[in-house]
Amino acid sequence: MLRLTISMPEQMNQWVEAQVGTGRYGNVSEYFRDLIRRDQDRSEAKLHELRKLIDRAEASGLSERTMPEIMELARQQALRQVPRQDSPHDADPDNQ
Repeated sequence: MLRLTISMPEQMNQWVEAQVGTGRYGNVSEYFRDLIRRDQDRSEAKLHELRKLIDRAEASGLSERTMPEIMELARQQALRQVPRQDSPHDADPDNQ
């Protein structure tokens, strides 16, 4: 197994030692290996999601819409997904 030396601030080292101290990890190396495995899993999950989106897009075929039409539709869909922010005037009965 390869040996790796890293430098970190004392505060981070205390965090790592505290994680090992919980008993979940036998030593610092196990903690870092677990972090790397989790990061690898997250990256693989992101790639899997992107592949699914690409497959779905390719399967949908070509659009009859123009690029400006597609952009406007995307803008409208994005606006519908953003929660409405009520202005302070909406709550004031004197402003109605």
